Amino acid sequence: MSLPIVALNLAVAFFGNSVVSPISPFFLREKWSALVTYAKHRPTCLLSRHEELGAIADAAGRRHGLPKGLMRALIEVESNGRAHRISFAGAMGPAQLMPGTAKLLGVADPFDPEESIDAGARYLSQQLARTKRLELAIASYNAGPGAVNGSVPKNGETEFYVAKVMKAYKR
Repeated sequence: MSLPIVALNLAVAFFGNSVVSPISPFFLREKWSALVTYAKHRPTCLLSRHEELGAIADAAGRRHGLPKGLMRALIEVESNGRAHRISFAGAMGPAQLMPGTAKLLGVADPFDPEESIDAGARYLSQQLARTKRLELAIASYNAGPGAVNGSVPKNGETEFYVAKVMKAYKR
């Protein structure tokens, strides 16, 4: 494995507070994009503290017509309430937006809790309007709308994710 790949994965693990295999050859472009975005965001965090993410999630959920508590549950599962999380796949911020999704949603700073969570709520609301079922909307948020065609994909990860969000939502 090449040194740049190991360095990239270790940086994502360290700065993104994430579990990433140092030798993972997957999602390299997304990880790099996430780290560059993080580097642009981080100085602002030193100047101000982020609000409690649950309140931001509740407000965003209301704004976008989501069931009460759903966005809070999704943020809990996605990032464990950490604004600076970077996943093993390069998803960023509290709503864990992939670089392409963040761009599509017009998000300038996916590590900014207000912007990230609002975009995540908007995206989830779009998926709910499209699928008409809560479980399918949550699956679409995780796997992408193209992967969800009338049922939750049977790939293990998405099924587990939907169950985890639904459990957090029902608490």
